[in-house]
Amino acid sequence: MFRALSDPTRVRLVVLLAERCRACSVSELAECLDVDLSVVSRHLALLRAAGVLRATKSGRNLFYEIQYDALAEALRGIADTLERARGDFTTAPACPAPAGNEKEHTP
Repeated sequence: MFRALSDPTRVRLVVLLAERCRACSVSELAECLDVDLSVVSRHLALLRAAGVLRATKSGRNLFYEIQYDALAEALRGIADTLERARGDFTTAPACPAPAGNEKEHTP
């Protein structure tokens, strides 16, 4: 899911959908972002495959909206992992000093 959000255009699409608070058509999104329809369609398909968006067909158009539950679950998973890791860092041994002739960093 997060790999799908690594592209600036895909992030812009998600932000636009979040700001609109409703499903939007591919053509509407392409117009708002001033990006070619085929490019937007490809990005939306990737976001849909990653579980970030869901699509609903109405006539000949696809309307996309954010899958908030799936996105929230993924973010909670990341937060839980970071919280557990933070506890592990307090008991983990220190990292070894770099090998070779590298200068030691002193603040």
